[in-house]
Amino acid sequence: MVAGGDDKKVEQRALEATRQLSKKPPSSIRVLVAGATGYIGRFVVQQFVNEGYQTTALVRPGSAVNERLMEGATVKRAEVTDEESLTGVFADGSYDVVVSCLASRSGVKSDAYAVDYQATLNLLEAARRGGAKHFVLLSAFCVNKPVLQFQFAKLKFEAALQGAKDITHSIVRPTAFFKSLSGQLETLDQGWPFIMFGDGSITRCNPISEPDLAAFMVSCVKDPAKWNAILSVGGPDGALTMRDQGNMMFDALGKEPKFWTFPLSTFDPIIGAFAFLGRWFPQMEDAAELGRIGKYYAEYDMLTTAPGEIYGGDTLQEHYSKIAREGQEYDPFTTMFAKKKQPAAASKEAERQVETVR
Repeated sequence: MVAGGDDKKVEQRALEATRQLSKKPPSSIRVLVAGATGYIGRFVVQQFVNEGYQTTALVRPGSAVNERLMEGATVKRAEVTDEESLTGVFADGSYDVVVSCLASRSGVKSDAYAVDYQATLNLLEAARRGGAKHFVLLSAFCVNKPVLQFQFAKLKFEAALQGAKDITHSIVRPTAFFKSLSGQLETLDQGWPFIMFGDGSITRCNPISEPDLAAFMVSCVKDPAKWNAILSVGGPDGALTMRDQGNMMFDALGKEPKFWTFPLSTFDPIIGAFAFLGRWFPQMEDAAELGRIGKYYAEYDMLTTAPGEIYGGDTLQEHYSKIAREGQEYDPFTTMFAKKKQPAAASKEAERQVETVR
C-alpha cells in the first residue's frame, strides 16, 4: 500500500496504464476470471471469449468443468481461500485484467467472510503482485442498505479494493439475477399458488439477465467512465413487484393466477427462535441469518432508475417463457421444493453436459 501524498500519483499512473491497455485490441489483453464455474462466472467467461479476449477461467482444484461452457478459454486451478495456492497462477505480468465473480453460497457469516472478503482479497493481492492493471468486482446492489453479514463482508472488500491505488477497479452492483426470481415456477406448474408477502407490492426490482450482466462487466475493461467507479446496474424492465412476477410466471405457464400472501412479520418469530438457540448452537445462528436474508429481500427494493444504471435488452417475461418451455437448471438455493421436469430436447442436451460445480 502507498500512503500520504503519493497516493494521487500512484492512482494517476494506474489510470494511465489502464488507459493504454484499453487501446489494445481484445486479442492482446489477458483476462483472468475467478469464480468461473459459478452461475454468473460462466457467462462472463463466455462473453470475454466471444469478444476476443485472451481468457483464463480460474476454478477450484478437483472441480468438474463443463468444457462446452469454457470453450475458447484456458482453464487454471487454484484454491482462492489459500493465498499460497494463487502464487503459481500469477506469474509476473501474466494477466492484465482480473475479474472476481466469487461469492459465498449461503451468505452466513463464516462463509461470507471466508469468500466475499478474504478469498477475494487474496485474489486482489495476487493480482497486484502480478502486475494486473484493472480489477472488476461482481458485488451486489443490496450492499447499499447493509444489515446482513454477507453485505458487510462485501463492503469490507470493496473498501480494500478502493484503497488499492496501484490498480484501477470497477465495482459492479447488479440488482437481481433472472435465476434468483425464477424459483417458484416449478411449484406453480404443479398447481401451487405463488407465495408473496403483504399485498405483493412491498418490494420492486428491475432484474438483469445473466448475458446482459456479463456484457456490462466486460465493457468495464475499455470504458473509462467505468474505471474507479461503483456501478449499480439493472435490466430494462420497469419496477416489477412480487405480484407482477407471479402474474408473469402464470402467463408463461398458461395458468390462471392464484396467490398466497403472508405478512412480513412471519419471519420474526422464526428468526428470533433460531437466534435464541444460536447462543448455544452456532448452526442455529446461521439459520437465523438465512431467515434475515429471506426477510431482507421481501422488504427492500432492488431497483435502479437512472438511465446510466439500466442496461441490456432481455426481459424477465422472455426468461419465464423460455424456462416454461425448456426447463431450468436445478439450484437448491433458488428452486422451491422440486426440480422442474425438462422437456425431452432439454433433457437430452443436459445429458451431454458435465455437471458444473460452483
